[in-house]
This record gives sequence, C-alpha cells and structure tokens, in this order.
Amino acid sequence: MADERLIVALDFHEMDKVQALVENLGESVSYYKVGMELFYSVGAEVVTYLKQQNKEVFLDLKLHDIPNTAAQGLCSLARLGVSILNVHASGSYTMMKTAIDQLRQETARTGIPCPKLIAVTVLTSIDQADWTAIGQKTNIQEQVVRLAKLTKQAGLDGVVASPQEAQSIRQACGEEFMIVTPGIRPSGVATNDQSRIAVPMQALKNGASHLVIGRPITAAKDPHAAALAIIKEMEMVR
Repeated sequence: MADERLIVALDFHEMDKVQALVENLGESVSYYKVGMELFYSVGAEVVTYLKQQNKEVFLDLKLHDIPNTAAQGLCSLARLGVSILNVHASGSYTMMKTAIDQLRQETARTGIPCPKLIAVTVLTSIDQADWTAIGQKTNIQEQVVRLAKLTKQAGLDGVVASPQEAQSIRQACGEEFMIVTPGIRPSGVATNDQSRIAVPMQALKNGASHLVIGRPITAAKDPHAAALAIIKEMEMVR
C-alpha cells in the first residue's frame, strides 16, 4: 500500500513517460510532484491525468514575485485541484502573507479545496561554497530555520528544506508544520546534483513529514521494486 509521506518526482518532459511510470508504480504510490520541467512542457494535462488516476499532486513551481503577482498566480493554479503549491520564502514575509491570504479567500469564494501552501527555504543543491559565493554571511542551517520561522509567521503550512535541517525546523516550528524534504538518496544511490542529502529513514527521524524522491525511483531498472524498498524503510519510522 502507498505511504502518503512519499512523493515521487516526475522529472520528465513527455506524458508517455509519466503514464508509463504511474502505471508501473500502480497503487504503491499515491502522491506525485510535478515540477517546472514537466509542467512547462505539457501544462495542466499532467495534473488532469494524475487526478483521473486518483493521485495527489504537489505542483512545484516555486513562485517568487511581487506579492500580488505571486498571490494571483497561486489562485490560478489552485483551480487545477492540486494538493500542495509553493513559493520561495526569500520572496519576503509580505509576499507569503499576501499569497496565503488571497489563496484562502479565493478558494473559499469559489468553493475549491484550498491546497497546502509551503515555502522553499534554501535549495538542496546549494552547498556552503555556493552559499558563500552569493554573499551570504550566516551558515545555511541558520538561514533555513530563519526562513521557516518567517514562513510559519506568515501563516503558511510548511516549508521545503533539506533533511539535514529538518530537526532544527521541527524544534522551531512545532509538530503540525509540514517539512517536505528533497535530497533523499537511499544507500548506494548516486547523489546526482543534490548536496545536502539523507537516507529516507534518517530524514523521517529528523522530522520530515514528506519525502520527495525522483531519480532513485524513476531511473531505477525496476521503479516499482525501488519504490517498495523505500516504503519498507519508511514504515520503520512512524
């Protein structure tokens, strides 16, 4: 059976690859992430397809703009019926507060279920060298926790952060706060372009509420077996 804490990332360009994977994984996976690569290629078609398959969707477009523009973009995307949307926390408290307020008002007005809104803290591909190169003086973990607190203050449902910061975020923001963690790599799997990573069990022990996993499943010789192995490991942490 599916574990709703597992979100499989559909990092493809084509619908036929999406359909083949979803059919292969079957009932073992109930939650999928649709990011820029796929959405910019096929648009809302992929969300419609996943909803028809009774799957939940995290639409990972990372909006980052002036407050009203970001808010209105989210209101448009909410009409697709996705379960999670996101923005960049670095867009500011004002942007996040405007976004969540307008999103809740619009979905209440239209009768659309309001998706969870979470904020990206610091991308998991960024290491300390990259961080220093863009002029940041604090360390990454301190900044991630600062942004998580700001996100909660603005009224959002949670954050996207690496599993290495999950424990500090959980301590700072409480048990109900969503912590969605990319950068999950089972033992023996290539890290690819991720820098701040952890194995599934450790990420959950650290406080993650959801694990976003792409290539360890989608690029596996047997994606279904790879997903089941990860779910088995996840079931050891509740």
